[in-house]
Amino acid sequence: MKIKNIKIIIFLFCIVSFQKNNAQVWVSDNGDGTFTNPILHADYSDPDVVRVGDDYYMTASSFNCIPGLPILHSKDLVNWKIIGYALAKQPPFETYDRVQHGNGVWAPSINYHNNEFYIYYPDPDFGIYMIKAKKAEGPWSAPILVKEGKGLIDPSPLWDTDGKAYLVHAFAGSRAQIKSLLVVCTMNPEGTVVNHDEVMVIDGHESEGTIEGPKFYKRNGYYYIFAPAGGVPTGWQTVLRSKNVFGPYEKKKVLEQGSTNINGPHQGAWVTTQTGEDWFFHFQDKGAYGRIVHLQPMKWVNDWPVMGQDFDNNGIGEPVTTFKKPNVGKKYPIETPAESDEFNSPKLGLQWQWQANKQINWGFPTSLGYLNLFCATTTQNIFNAPNLLLQKFPAEEFTATTKLTFNSRIKGESTGLIVMGLDYSYLSFKNDNGKLYLSQKTGTFDKTVSEKETKPILIENSTIYLRVQIKKGGICSFFYSLDDKNYQAIGSNFNAKEGKWIGAKVGLFALGEEVKNDSGNVEVDWFRVTK
Repeated sequence: MKIKNIKIIIFLFCIVSFQKNNAQVWVSDNGDGTFTNPILHADYSDPDVVRVGDDYYMTASSFNCIPGLPILHSKDLVNWKIIGYALAKQPPFETYDRVQHGNGVWAPSINYHNNEFYIYYPDPDFGIYMIKAKKAEGPWSAPILVKEGKGLIDPSPLWDTDGKAYLVHAFAGSRAQIKSLLVVCTMNPEGTVVNHDEVMVIDGHESEGTIEGPKFYKRNGYYYIFAPAGGVPTGWQTVLRSKNVFGPYEKKKVLEQGSTNINGPHQGAWVTTQTGEDWFFHFQDKGAYGRIVHLQPMKWVNDWPVMGQDFDNNGIGEPVTTFKKPNVGKKYPIETPAESDEFNSPKLGLQWQWQANKQINWGFPTSLGYLNLFCATTTQNIFNAPNLLLQKFPAEEFTATTKLTFNSRIKGESTGLIVMGLDYSYLSFKNDNGKLYLSQKTGTFDKTVSEKETKPILIENSTIYLRVQIKKGGICSFFYSLDDKNYQAIGSNFNAKEGKWIGAKVGLFALGEEVKNDSGNVEVDWFRVTK
């Protein structure tokens, strides 16, 4: 009887532990054979998806966030988890060792060819890179610059049935001084050299506004280029088709907002399930929450794709809200990307990213039950601190709480909990002449504007619990506690704001004001995301 009771206690403990480490604040799967969009209420911008056998893999833009190019896995297109990153460190290293807001990895594509995964990604300041791997989990090869040039963005390859290889890409007007154009060029069969033999296949200025983000496919003898048009927050999905890879292409609008509240439904990926169903992934720009991911049913009519449902019978699909889950031949359990982290294993959770290439003195995971961060970085503005450890907003409403023990050694060192975007706000736990004070600081990316700070509160303890509660619309309220039971509000509400091409993020920091030979540290016991 006693052994049985012990087993029950252990079982219940495991359930609680699992729930803490897998807090599901946004679940698309309704558990009844249907799903509700978005499938990911998080900033997986410019998603691309590929099916390999019974498995689906997604990647997305990561800009200056490192590690970059997240790799997510799913069995049913609705339930996803993070399994790794394709880019451990971003080249050129001398550039991305510093914060480069809005630069770096723009819209990538992921393909499976000759039993290998290929990702082509653009850096608008340097050109188009390619990396590949035998397994999606990695290891991934070092990036190869396959086409050099400023303003080359949104690459998507196509290996044709005759062995020839092509690439379609777009242009960033901010670098190339031309935009709203798509070109097709050749590349070598290995995909390691993309040639400068571009042929323009569409000029979007007249009827598409802005056209970019192309994805290249072939079906029934037609070459297809799926391309978003009309701008990020307000646009639609256009599809081009031709019997010749270089055109001329005819075009059709296939997905628009219509009567729905899903603005700018476009830019994503077409996949076909094992059972022959077609589906389309796209994003929706949701301000502070970033570009969240939706899934639309898709079918082919007269060799044109029809996405979503044509509610007003105008021949153009509109996004669905709740729909029957894809038929993948089996049923799979509910799963969501990681959010909480107990820091009980000597490895960071896969939800975490830095603001630049990681340096060895920023901190370490440990086998001691906590994450160790060092106050080794000094900066005039926390917006440009490379060692912020952040994760995406995972839902429209959620609460993030962390337990910290601050071992400060030098005056001016600080640690705390931050919500980061073009505007930002954070709880600063700071050493001022040997005493620890807590305050809320709020600022903007504009260096000419100084941070606003609440009156510091003396804290007679080096261990503290910090919390931020996010409500609909990105409204953030901050709290602190000394016992994880009684939480006191601090400061004023803050409206989260998106970052440079990314959604707002939440996480941790450890900073100093002067360089010494032995920085202070913070032991992060846990970071929990709950409803």
